[in-house]
Amino acid sequence: MGNADLRELAVIEEVPFADLAGSVVAIDAHNWLYRYLTTTVKWTSDDIYTTEEGTEVANLVGTVQGLPKFFEHDLTPVFVFDGAVMDLKEDEVEKRREQREHYEQKLEAARERDDPVAVARLESRTQRLTETIIETTRELLDLLDVPIVDAPAEGEAQCANMARQGTVDYAGTEDYDALLFGAPLTVRQLTSSGNPELMDLDATLAKHELTWEGLVDVAILCGTDFNEGISGIGPKTAVKLVCEHGDLFGALDARGEHIDDADRIRRLFFDPAVEDVTPDTTIDPDIEAAREYVVGTWEVDPDEVERGFDRIEAALVQTGLEDWT
Repeated sequence: MGNADLRELAVIEEVPFADLAGSVVAIDAHNWLYRYLTTTVKWTSDDIYTTEEGTEVANLVGTVQGLPKFFEHDLTPVFVFDGAVMDLKEDEVEKRREQREHYEQKLEAARERDDPVAVARLESRTQRLTETIIETTRELLDLLDVPIVDAPAEGEAQCANMARQGTVDYAGTEDYDALLFGAPLTVRQLTSSGNPELMDLDATLAKHELTWEGLVDVAILCGTDFNEGISGIGPKTAVKLVCEHGDLFGALDARGEHIDDADRIRRLFFDPAVEDVTPDTTIDPDIEAAREYVVGTWEVDPDEVERGFDRIEAALVQTGLEDWT
């Protein structure tokens, strides 16, 4: 479902960080990491995060700069990494690949005409989470003793399941699909300046007089990562159709429409591939080892990450973690 569509329906309000203090947040790692990766690439010279062999690890800069926000506000992050891509999402993945290739062509043209502004913008748009980026991020998080969970499939589905099970307090993602996967409360804007947003599932359902199943049916009518929506049906019309006709199938019959694999798509949201996990949220980081890993092993400019490491250490000391490994 398009972000604009679901945001139009969701009950979302800004909350101060103080209201979230002491909480555990299951972070959709790929979503969070991609945002910091693209920002780093856009605003940082590539020689700062590129090794002599030419390997780019801008993710390490982004991770060190992004983690302090959690600790400074007394939030414990649990990073949830995606597993296998579900076959119904393969078309969406292919579209994203084609879009990236289109931007790569434009990037090459921008380089040829020596347009640094366009190069910076397009470099950020052509980023992808490579195997090296995922592995080095995980290794850095491990050195900092930040909990990691491996999702069987969709990261946001696993985050939502953990929030539903109560093993974390919130799901943390920019992806509105967290609502469809049943996350009771989702924290957004954790990679932005200012206060975060809190997205409330129960309040959203009450506002539109929908069940969770009804909300999923509304999303399917509008379109999700797993299906194209019905032409001419926006969120308000979809809500009206589901409320009038009972469910997705009643709405489709009323419009004389059909969606392939509709039953299967519904099950992906109601019964996704997830695991019941209770993460260990006691954090005892090895700051010096993490610093050496980023600066020594991966040759990142120390000036670019020193403040981030200092902020992490200061925040954790302030919250009681004073004995470093």
